[in-house]
This record gives sequence, structure tokens and C-alpha cells, in this order.
Amino acid sequence: MAKLENDNRLKRLSNQYRLVIMNDDTYEEVVTFKLTRLSVYVGFSTIFVLLVSMSVALVIFTPLKYYVPGYGSRQSRAELQLLKIRTDSLEQTIHYREQYLESVKKVLNGTAPTQRDTLAIPVPKPEISND
Repeated sequence: MAKLENDNRLKRLSNQYRLVIMNDDTYEEVVTFKLTRLSVYVGFSTIFVLLVSMSVALVIFTPLKYYVPGYGSRQSRAELQLLKIRTDSLEQTIHYREQYLESVKKVLNGTAPTQRDTLAIPVPKPEISND
């Protein structure tokens, strides 16, 4: 059964068809092609492969590659990494300043929680010299 289906498929691929392009006004045949399904498949596959390879070559061998995300020169990647580090440190500095300003505002408004130190501070006794 499977052999018959395979034979049928191969037969359909090798059947010849005629493609005729005619002038609509005079019904004159302009071009005639003898085609098989296999030749049409191979032709479209070849065109597809050529278009894809030409598109890839266009991107790889021209400056268009710099518009592809994630691609760039080594120098631009190093600069980007340096800018990321600077940005992170600036964000951290801004965060610390905001915390400091909030603390100062709380102290000035009197809403800051006050913790008193109850430990005794050892104060040294002044030495009196008898001269």
C-alpha cells in the first residue's frame, strides 16, 4: 500500500504540464513552458535559497550590520559597558542623596525618631600639676 502511494507521488511529480502565456487580444501564444511539479519545486527552492543568501551577504558585508541589535564594534561595546557602570554609580549616588535629604527634612520637622544614648562616657579627669 505504501509503495503504491510513493509511486503515485513520484508519478505526479514527473507529470508534464504546459504553461502558455497568450496575448489576450489576438490569442497569440507569446511564451510556452513545459513544466513538472518537481521542476517548479526545485525552481522556487533555488530562488528562495538565492534570496536568503543574498540578503545575508548584504547584511554581513555592508554597514547594515551595525543596525542589527547586539552587533557592533568592540570599541562601542566597551564604551557601552563603561556608560552602564557610570549610570549605575550615578543612580546609586542620587539614591543616597535622596535618603540624606529625607533624613535632614525629618530632623528639621521634628518627626525623626530620636534615640538617646544612655551609656556613660568616660571623661578623663584633668591632671593638675603642682609647680
